[in-house]
Amino acid sequence: MDKYIESVYESLVQKDPLQKTFHQAALEVLETLEPAIKKFPQYKEHKILERIVEPERIVQFRVPWKDRNGEIQINRGYRIQYNSAIGPYKGGFRLHPTVDLGVMKFLGFEQTLKNSLTTLPMGGAKGGSDFDPKGKNDSEVENFCHSFIMEMYRHIGQFTDVPAGDIGVGGREIGYMYAAYRKITNEHGSCVLTGKGWGWGGSLIRPQATGYGATYFAEEMLKTKKDAFKGKKVAISGSGNVAQYAVEKCMQLGAKAVTVSDSDGTVYMPDGMTKAQWDYMMDLKNVKRGRISDLAAKFKLEFAKGGKPWEYKVDIAMPCATQNELDGKDAQKLIDGGVKAVSEGANMPTTPEGVTAFQKAGVLFAPGKASNAGGVATSGLEMAQNSQRLFWSAEEVDQKLHGIMVNIHQNAYETAKLFGQPGNYVLGANIAGFLKVANAMVAQGYLA
Repeated sequence: MDKYIESVYESLVQKDPLQKTFHQAALEVLETLEPAIKKFPQYKEHKILERIVEPERIVQFRVPWKDRNGEIQINRGYRIQYNSAIGPYKGGFRLHPTVDLGVMKFLGFEQTLKNSLTTLPMGGAKGGSDFDPKGKNDSEVENFCHSFIMEMYRHIGQFTDVPAGDIGVGGREIGYMYAAYRKITNEHGSCVLTGKGWGWGGSLIRPQATGYGATYFAEEMLKTKKDAFKGKKVAISGSGNVAQYAVEKCMQLGAKAVTVSDSDGTVYMPDGMTKAQWDYMMDLKNVKRGRISDLAAKFKLEFAKGGKPWEYKVDIAMPCATQNELDGKDAQKLIDGGVKAVSEGANMPTTPEGVTAFQKAGVLFAPGKASNAGGVATSGLEMAQNSQRLFWSAEEVDQKLHGIMVNIHQNAYETAKLFGQPGNYVLGANIAGFLKVANAMVAQGYLA
């Protein structure tokens, strides 16, 4: 690694030695930026790297709420407002026991580059809490969301910071949060939160957008090899929002989604998920909050308890669950099985060892900041509709989403070629996202 870039990374580790997930994300980006730093020395002069890896603002607070027994519980809330050089902060809220400051910084840093890639005027942020919605009833989730927004409302706004959903935050949670924000501020109709219901300011296709976008990106990668998406076997991890709609778009494009999973294990469907199975999964996960093993039991499908989707022979892998879920050994199993492309639906779901294995084997590999940018892109489209007091049809939004994903792919692909590493989507996406933010920071001076 370049000595200057290495010094920036070492400084991060020295300042916050326990934030391992953030270190991993920062290193993955920094080590690919060397060609850009050499080509454009003004970034070093303006200390862009030192500035871009530091959040502009970190908000941390307690979230007291009452459980079903009337007992007071305390969780910790966060908002990392990472970079606003190209627009208001934008990024989701995550509710999961693994949420801590390092995870939030990793996600905010990734979000900055991801939002840049969409070409929409959005900065990067991330937030959430170590609250676990699993096992909680609706009243408990509502109590938590109201308390969370009682503090968060003062830090967000349509021209300041526009949060959305993430793991643990779907339509139910956004609804509770938006109601609290609306009551506190006496403002309705603003784009302060995205992922709202379509009848009260939301956008059609927003719930589908991340899964759809990751599938569109995989399709574009295959086109560079003069290959088609139709007929391909696709291993998908997870069974939440992203995985659900990745499965649906696979079915629409004529591919076979052969796996879905959750923390209990993996369901395998050798002939691909059917519409009836997909409908059942949607009700199981979004209404009943059940386990994916119920899908296997209902339709007499193979269920690998504790197993991963990467153990099957497939053409395409789409990790859509969480960070670091696909490691080097998993990658080798997929490579041995003849996988052609990997399109990340989650944020950094592949470990560095896995990424290296795919790249060495010549597998098309799309990092999440590029391939899963469809969600935030459509959030940007929701913001545009709110600002204009317009409501676009599902077909219009899907068409715009598809166009954005094609452009992100083209940008990453051409940038990799420009810097002498054709087919390296990690380098291409990192540099393309970085250049837009860096140029804005140089233009705005040291305060940016």
